[in-house]
Amino acid sequence: MKKRTLGNAILLLALALAGALALHWYGERSHSLGEVLVRAGGYELHATLLGALLALLLAALLLWLCWKLVSAPFRAWGRRSRKRARARLIEGLELLHGGHWQRAEKLLEQAGEDAEVGTVARIAAARAAAARDDEAAVQRHLAALSGRGAGAQALARAERALAKRQPGEALSVLAAPDAQPLPPRGLALQAEALAASNRAGEAYGLLGALKQQQALAAAAFAALESRLAAQAMREAADANALAERWETLPKNLRTEPAIVAAYAERAAALHWDDAAARSVEQALETRWDESLAALYGRLPIDKTDSRRASAQRWLASHPDSPALLVTLAQLARRQGQWPQAQDFLRRALNAGAGAEAWEELGHGFAAAGDDALSRRSYANALHARRGEATEELASRDLKQKIQDEAVAEERDEHGVPRLRG
Repeated sequence: MKKRTLGNAILLLALALAGALALHWYGERSHSLGEVLVRAGGYELHATLLGALLALLLAALLLWLCWKLVSAPFRAWGRRSRKRARARLIEGLELLHGGHWQRAEKLLEQAGEDAEVGTVARIAAARAAAARDDEAAVQRHLAALSGRGAGAQALARAERALAKRQPGEALSVLAAPDAQPLPPRGLALQAEALAASNRAGEAYGLLGALKQQQALAAAAFAALESRLAAQAMREAADANALAERWETLPKNLRTEPAIVAAYAERAAALHWDDAAARSVEQALETRWDESLAALYGRLPIDKTDSRRASAQRWLASHPDSPALLVTLAQLARRQGQWPQAQDFLRRALNAGAGAEAWEELGHGFAAAGDDALSRRSYANALHARRGEATEELASRDLKQKIQDEAVAEERDEHGVPRLRG
């Protein structure tokens, strides 16, 4: 760079001299351009107009060359300082990647004094300090960014606030006028902060901008969209808000199990029984999912008969579904048909059902007054949740219990067998 600057200066000087000679030759032959007379200190200087202009040009070039020569040592020192800062930045980032937090922070803090790489170095130094859990050092590094890049400082502060589970502070930092307009990373942080503040509906509204700016990879964006949609359903204040959020969802999200479950549970809590049941039914008929099949029986809504009929219809195409068998058992028990519920639960356990089937058995035996089988069923539910082995109930005793209860259902209040047909 230094050789190129010197070469350019010599070339400019040569061109100026050549131009001066050419114009002087032309000026001697043409005095019509006028003359310049300069008087100073009793001296008079005569020159043609072109000669005077050339003299000024040569004087300017000489002054420029003198300035370059005088400032050359200072420029060399500046280049050396910038080169040293870049070297510290590179080494500090490598140490940060390797987990050498203290050494990395020291080098990055030194590199932070440079005007060009200082912003990147200070942000990396703050991350190194955060890895050491030194909050004072983190705030010192972030404060050093105030005079350089308000946007970068806002992103770093918001990221740190979210890490400390302070979404309100993150939103306040990102809303500062100096941080506008937010870059893609800032929009992603704002969406996370809104979700953490139980404002998933507002966060969902940012998805359009996030998608347009490609702030997230496709898989990450899809996961965020599903998570925010489900959370927005759970946060709906009333049935109107819930219906509005559900209707504005893309059709492909209305069959996502997590979103459907959140909608159905919120609708049930708002005593919107038809909507709760219908959403699960439509999702299961579009795409079978064991978690939704289990939820269908747990929903705290009425419509037991219609739900039982739907579940029985699905059993023809999903005969070995543990969740569906447990759901049928739950609905049968609500209808007062405990023997049938026991049969469904036995089939569910054979199909691989776990704690939920054992717990339902415990509820049924407790309601039937069989404390021994109830306690054993609850104990098995606890073992199943812990991943431990369960204790089988005596199949002969269980079958006898079912038969006895079936016979009891066929007798009248005086113990006389009911006549069939």
